[in-house]
Amino acid sequence: MGDADVQRALVKIVAELEAAQIPYAIAGAMALNRYGYRRVTTDVDLLLTKAGLETLKERILGRGYLEKFPGSKGMRDTEHNVGIDILIAGDFPGDGKPKPVSFPDPAAVAVADGSARYLPLPKLIELKLASGLSAAHRVKDIADVVELIRAVKLPRELGAGLDASVRGKYDELWLAVQAAGDEDY
Repeated sequence: MGDADVQRALVKIVAELEAAQIPYAIAGAMALNRYGYRRVTTDVDLLLTKAGLETLKERILGRGYLEKFPGSKGMRDTEHNVGIDILIAGDFPGDGKPKPVSFPDPAAVAVADGSARYLPLPKLIELKLASGLSAAHRVKDIADVVELIRAVKLPRELGAGLDASVRGKYDELWLAVQAAGDEDY
C-alpha cells in the first residue's frame, strides 16, 4: 500500500458519502495535506455523525469494505487495503474524556474544496491540540500543529479564534517555531 492507494481510497469513500448525501469532513493527515503540510499516511480519517456512520455502513459493508472488527467504527477498503478511521461528532479527541473541545457536526463545519469536504483549518488545529494535550500517545498531533505552523507560515492571530483550552498551547508552539527559524530544518 502506498500513498496512491490512500488517495484512491479517499476518492472512493468520498464518492460513496456524496452519493448517499452523508455529511462528512476529511480530517487527519489528508486534511493536513490539503492545508499545505505534506504528511504521508496509511489511512483515511473521516468525521461523521453516529447516524452518518450507520448509513454509510449499511451502504458499503460487504461491497468493498469490511469492519476492522465486529462493531468497530473503523473500516477497511478491501480494494486498496486502506483503513478508514471514523471520528464521531460529539466525541472528545485524544483520551476520549470530556473537555471543552469535541468533534463537531460535519454538516455545520465542513468546508467544500473541489470534490471533497474538509475540516476547516482552525478546527483541525484545535482538535489536534486538544488531542495531543490530553493523551501522551497522541503527541504526533502536537507535532502536526508545529509542522503546519512552519510549513504554511500560519499567523499568530489564528490562535485567537481557537478554544481557550488550547489557545495558549498554539501561541507557545507558534513562538517556538519563530524562535527556531529554519535552523532545525
